[in-house]
Amino acid sequence: MLIFWVETLVAGVDDDFLAIREAFRVGDAVRVAKYADRMKHHVLSPYAEYFQLRLSLEDSNVSAIRAFLVRHEGSLVADKLRGDWLRLLGKRQHWAVFAEEYPKLVNQDDTLRCYALQHRLLNQDEAAVEAVRALWLTGRNMPDSCIAAFDKLIKSGKISTEDIWSRIRSALEAGNTGVAKYTSKYLPRNLALDSQKVNAAVKDPRYFFDKQAGYGSRAEREVTLFALLRLLRSETNQAFARWHKVRERFPAVDQSYFMGNLAYWAAIRQDERALNWFSEAMRGQHVYPLSDVKLAWQARVALRAGNWPLLLDSIDQMPDEMCQEDVWRYWRARALSATGKHAQANALLAPLSHEHGFYGQMAKEELGVMFSVPATAYQPRPDEVSAMEKVPGIRRALALYQLNQRIEANREWIWTIQDFTDEQLLAAARVAQRHGIYDRAINTAIKTVSRHDFSLRYLAPYRDQMRAVLQQHQLDEAFVYGLIRQESRFIADIKSGAGAIGLMQLMPATAKWVAGKLGVKHFKVNTVADINTNLQLGAYYLKHVLTQFDDQPLLAAAAYNAGPGRAKRWRDSTPLEGAIYAETIPFNETRDYVKVVLSNSMYYASHFEQPHRPTLKQRLGIVAPKN
Repeated sequence: MLIFWVETLVAGVDDDFLAIREAFRVGDAVRVAKYADRMKHHVLSPYAEYFQLRLSLEDSNVSAIRAFLVRHEGSLVADKLRGDWLRLLGKRQHWAVFAEEYPKLVNQDDTLRCYALQHRLLNQDEAAVEAVRALWLTGRNMPDSCIAAFDKLIKSGKISTEDIWSRIRSALEAGNTGVAKYTSKYLPRNLALDSQKVNAAVKDPRYFFDKQAGYGSRAEREVTLFALLRLLRSETNQAFARWHKVRERFPAVDQSYFMGNLAYWAAIRQDERALNWFSEAMRGQHVYPLSDVKLAWQARVALRAGNWPLLLDSIDQMPDEMCQEDVWRYWRARALSATGKHAQANALLAPLSHEHGFYGQMAKEELGVMFSVPATAYQPRPDEVSAMEKVPGIRRALALYQLNQRIEANREWIWTIQDFTDEQLLAAARVAQRHGIYDRAINTAIKTVSRHDFSLRYLAPYRDQMRAVLQQHQLDEAFVYGLIRQESRFIADIKSGAGAIGLMQLMPATAKWVAGKLGVKHFKVNTVADINTNLQLGAYYLKHVLTQFDDQPLLAAAAYNAGPGRAKRWRDSTPLEGAIYAETIPFNETRDYVKVVLSNSMYYASHFEQPHRPTLKQRLGIVAPKN
């Protein structure tokens, strides 16, 4: 059971918060005022004030709004109200007050950014022009405040006809057909997309291509390319066969564009032809540049093929910021080492080895440095933890956790700690640990820059319940803890958007299957959140998956996250280094998941002082070929 700090409150006042929030949701100002009066001395009273003021925002005077902002300066609710007010000011184009308040806002969104850009455009700000153009070229659906900024640049000619086509193409590639059709309205009617043809390409891309494809105008070619991309999302060979028949009808730059997409989808499907198709996409004078995502997959294809020179060349094509990501620093170093440039490789590995994630650990091993957990640099005193517990934002977060309002509580917590020092972060993490809010303890401790406490980053609750289960199924404690930390952050009653439940995030169907295997009669899914039940079922399933994959943690982790069938399909036709298998997993979530789980396992093995601890490379192993 979670233990919460509770201040002395008027009986039933916590229920008042739930009631006022519901009254606010339905717009009942009378009930909001009633409960706000009752909550004047409650720790969550700023929310009550916010609800009351927000409902009357359009009629409130500036002095009332500013009085609230001053009274609750630095709080999440103040920032929230300021954002609401700025939306109203932008809509009414009250630019003087908007310009005064906008720089004070922390949590921004596209609506407010574009109102700010509208104001800057009025002042002939050239940097604002480039910012608006950058938003335009994303191809994303944008709020009305951005549309107004777009319209201004189109009328002034600062968004060109070619820019309009670029947005259409980006939107179509992302499947945002509504954005593409709306954007097409900026073109002369005789040049615009045919909306009915776009709809037909969405409904049945094969039929559209075979019966309705056109090549005479740019609009026709764009929709035909879109139909091919729709087909390519589901099937490589059919899309390629149709492309082969018509490629000469497209200009060279469009050929490059399609081949880049063909190579990308082939890479996702681990099709060996991807390597040649990437090469073809980048050949010639009229090349369509690869996106960052496609550049990453070009590198992964080279890595999986063991083509180290091509991997180096692929990383060199990446933007500077992307090159500095730990993943590409590590693989550049490996590629340099494989091509005999050991000094250059070590120069990259040395600073990377001081980082605490997966690639930092891998870099250590490349340099021959033994893994070790950094010593705890600072531990807050009990009085510092008690003082942290009384910080207003922490108190509000704890009250919200007590009311089981986890989403709002997380927002309040994250807001409160955003500018904390390392010492304050560790004190806050201890508060979270004390109250059984393990996810906040871990996520708060992770944020420290120079003073760390890895016992907080890698909490190990429920060891008594875990011990018997681990012994029964002969599971590695460090691996299981590494997996649970990533699955649920030790939140016992958590339920994912997909429906996975509890510490080990079991899907109901999986839990029911395991219960049947264990001979559990009259099994009910609502018992899966129970800690002991969840551990029993999850441990059995994890052992089942490990047995399927010859006790290889890497493949078991991949199977646990994405399913055994996929983990098997992602193997190669020849033995593959585990790190390369992990790096070339097609699913972003699973690719990150397996790395974090195995990295976690290293820290837990050290924390538990396990003898004969394997290295990270040994945990990754060599993945056997298919069949």
